[in-house]
Amino acid sequence: MRNGVPLVSIGMPVRNCQGTLDAAVRSIVQQTFTDWELLLIDDGSTDDTLAIARRYRDPRIRLTSESNSLGLAVRLNEAIAASRGGLFARMDGDDIAYPWRFERQVECLERNPDVVLTGAAVVVFGRAGVALGKRTAEGAHEAICATPRAGFGIVHPTFVGRLGWFRRWQFEPGAGPCCDQDLLLRAYTESRFTNVPAILLGYREESIRLRRLLAYRLRFSRSLLRRYGKSNRLLALRSAAAQAAKGLVDCIAVCSGLKYRLLQHRAQPLTPEEREEWDCVWNSVHSAEGLAGRIRE
Repeated sequence: MRNGVPLVSIGMPVRNCQGTLDAAVRSIVQQTFTDWELLLIDDGSTDDTLAIARRYRDPRIRLTSESNSLGLAVRLNEAIAASRGGLFARMDGDDIAYPWRFERQVECLERNPDVVLTGAAVVVFGRAGVALGKRTAEGAHEAICATPRAGFGIVHPTFVGRLGWFRRWQFEPGAGPCCDQDLLLRAYTESRFTNVPAILLGYREESIRLRRLLAYRLRFSRSLLRRYGKSNRLLALRSAAAQAAKGLVDCIAVCSGLKYRLLQHRAQPLTPEEREEWDCVWNSVHSAEGLAGRIRE
């Protein structure tokens, strides 16, 4: 830190994450890049999440607790406002960062001053850390933004970007579960994105919830209508119709039990080396030594 100010501020709003929070925090504490602060915001949890969060004694972890649940976008905007670093990073309370995640993403932004936001590929994992596959990531801005109406190829929990950019655009609370895609849709014509071409995060998906998928489709359709409705109404309607068609595929995939076979974009096969690397990361954050000295007795 320079004058007590970290380079990276990590926003982690959490709600009812008592079974996953420790592993998520361990994965940050174990980072090879150490110049960070973690803004841990409890969004009205009704389980033991807050009690667990209060046990961490690492001075880089700043905890805020709220009794009411206001949602991810509101809490992220609060984290952005409270951040002291020049960079802002995303992390969820049920995901796991690879130890070199922030080192790689910070290097990427330092090498590319025109880039405002970077993401990465992820391992999708289920119960007990079983790897289900991976989601790859295109590196070039043009590829990431090739089909805005279909969404942008950056996984939300892998976001690392310039704090000034986040403060300019903010997350839209009304966008709900697609607040990340809504943000990218509003900003992409005036921004430049990239992805680090490597798996840097474990993305937890223990189940595919149809209600959440359909809510995402509905909210993203609204974002598309707002974005294109005035300039090209036909395009806006076609875009919304495409999301409705994808929602139908979601229903068939989930209700038929085929899920990952039909929703191939959710998890592509891992190589043996990638699977072995993930197993090492999983075991590291679940070892008895993972938070030695980091938790109050």
